[in-house]
Amino acid sequence: MLRAARGGARWLLRGGPAPAPAPAPPTHGGLPPPLCLPRRLLQQAPQPAAPPPAVGRWLLVCSGAVAGAVVLGGVTRLTESGLSMVDWHLVKEMKPPRTQQEWEAEFQKYQQFPEFKILNHDMTLPEFKFIWYMEYSHRMWGRAVGLAYLLPAAYFWHRGCLSPPLKGRVLGLCALVCFQGLLGWYMVKSGLEEKPDSYDIPRVSQYRLAAHLGSALVLYSASLWTGLSLLLPQHKLPETKQLLRLRQYAHGTTALIFLTALSGAFVAGLDAGLVYNSFPKMGERWIPDDLLAFSPVLRNIFENPTTVQFDHRILGIASVTAVTALYFFSRKIPLPRRTRMAVTSLLAVACMQVLPLFFSYSFVAHSQGRPDLAWICAGSRSPEQRVELPRAHTSPYCMHTLNLGWLMVWL
Repeated sequence: MLRAARGGARWLLRGGPAPAPAPAPPTHGGLPPPLCLPRRLLQQAPQPAAPPPAVGRWLLVCSGAVAGAVVLGGVTRLTESGLSMVDWHLVKEMKPPRTQQEWEAEFQKYQQFPEFKILNHDMTLPEFKFIWYMEYSHRMWGRAVGLAYLLPAAYFWHRGCLSPPLKGRVLGLCALVCFQGLLGWYMVKSGLEEKPDSYDIPRVSQYRLAAHLGSALVLYSASLWTGLSLLLPQHKLPETKQLLRLRQYAHGTTALIFLTALSGAFVAGLDAGLVYNSFPKMGERWIPDDLLAFSPVLRNIFENPTTVQFDHRILGIASVTAVTALYFFSRKIPLPRRTRMAVTSLLAVACMQVLPLFFSYSFVAHSQGRPDLAWICAGSRSPEQRVELPRAHTSPYCMHTLNLGWLMVWL
């Protein structure tokens, strides 16, 4: 045995074949063994579930509630009720006055502010109750809208029904609806300020009114868009040059329509719709003489009633023209049936925008009987010289505003 061991050692020293290496541990895709398990588990992990249809339906209901708030806001604006409630409390004002003493105390608070002193100094208590309830209904509806967003959002969040991207959208919508309430009071507050050097009709700031309406349209459009995106399947179309151009043109048209809506808020804030009640001319001219009456020139765009109405007309005509061009351009591209229906509805709503225009102009012209009211709105007037300005009819006005929101959604 000793000789055999010595012979085997000499054979190995002379360069015999090396022993076979031990087999390497198996790998998966070139990765070392410690990383194979996490990758395998990641590949087998289930995809996040889609939000339930109830989330989409909830957002559609919320968008309808915002549309109702816009309608009530238009009615409140046209009935001159927005400044009847002179303070703001989140919970305290939810209980309206009930006794005669409470109503008289509320009326006395209203009498301390410019709208009563300049415009409604002969108002009776029953008339005050009417405008107070108009503003009260608008505020209570706004609170109901806030609860319609916040309470279901907390429920769906707690139940795990919202995906991470959808959580960001829901948070943004809830923040925007809360911002709407604060912005509404900030707007009303501007109409309650004393202006000793002015005898003009008390009104809220047109800048704050435009911000209030603009944020409401964004909230309405975003809620409706998100709800429809969750309920309707998304079409997968080939990315052609024509489709890319159509999408870019639609985005540009959306921006133009939104700008038109904001200019309409400036028209409402300045009562600029009463300056000229003829269309397409403004009085006897295509371009009125007082278009640039204010100095500096930039101030005319936001504070001159004539310029504000002129700009709104131009933007409105441009919006209808852009929507019509978008419709004809879309006919040249193969699109799904649902998309074609949306584009056709878009054109129909754009054409409907013209009807409230003529209703409003005819109503104002019939009420006043004069083609030119520029001298009433262009400067301050004393209480003895002040005249009561006619208002456009409520239904066309609200229809006009909501159609702009529909245009933004369809785009």
